[in-house]
Amino acid sequence: MSSPLRHAILGAGGVGGLIGASLARSGATVTLVVRPESLAEYPEKLRLESAFGNVSVPVLRASEVPPTDVLWIAVKATQLEPALGALTNPESVRAIVPLLNGVDHLALLRSKCGVERVIAATIAVESERVAPGHIVHRSPFARLSVSSAGRSLLGGTIDELQRQGFECRFVDDEPTLMWSKLVFLAPLALTSTPGDLTTGQITSDPEWRQQLEACVRETAAVGTAEGARVDAEAVITGIMKMPGNMRSSMQKDVAQGRTPELDAIAGPILRGARRHGIEVPATKRLVAAVEQRAGLVKSRLAPRLSS
Repeated sequence: MSSPLRHAILGAGGVGGLIGASLARSGATVTLVVRPESLAEYPEKLRLESAFGNVSVPVLRASEVPPTDVLWIAVKATQLEPALGALTNPESVRAIVPLLNGVDHLALLRSKCGVERVIAATIAVESERVAPGHIVHRSPFARLSVSSAGRSLLGGTIDELQRQGFECRFVDDEPTLMWSKLVFLAPLALTSTPGDLTTGQITSDPEWRQQLEACVRETAAVGTAEGARVDAEAVITGIMKMPGNMRSSMQKDVAQGRTPELDAIAGPILRGARRHGIEVPATKRLVAAVEQRAGLVKSRLAPRLSS
């Protein structure tokens, strides 16, 4: 029998905390990597409230990534580069599984840590850290998709997460894996944020629903041009079936005065559209509306999004 895997979590927020607590509940050794100034006072247990079951589990804490089998990276895209300062020795990690929004982080991580070490993955969930070490999983689902390149190492871990209630799958095609989430995430983030709307408010309002559907189709067109197999109409149907009280992480960031992940979420669509000569007017309008809502200086952000 093989030894249980060691896991480390870089970014113990809503997503990282959910993964960490779920792995610790399964009996795995889990280390949370936190800022040095927070280490002494960080709770020794992760508390999770979830439809999958409430739990309080012991975890290890460190200010740097220790030698480990799997490093799950769940920081905001805007925080990735500074957070990687805690990864002082990438060679001491067998596999890195980033759960960030967008697609561009894969190239950055592979340039720093090696192509084979970084396993593409996405997660669809609403989960929030309400206090250090206290995670509330709000959506009735958690959908984890992982590149088939990680099957040999992560197969047992994925099986355990499925037993706890996660919906998990391995995906052979990386562009399809990454763009399948973006086609779903970007339209919801870009429509929910300007008006601070829930999913139900968007889908029940004809004007907002029209903008959402247009953004889905534009994102799918860019994803297809980038080599992904995505079905815009299936995504729209899935969104219409979502619980009506869900809110996007971008929407929450803006409401709390934090910088939104606009470049990570909208940037690949706008840059891809420009490369492939695809018109994306709805996405551009929504990005401008988010910029206005967030009080961003357009001249500072727009050149990066359109470059």
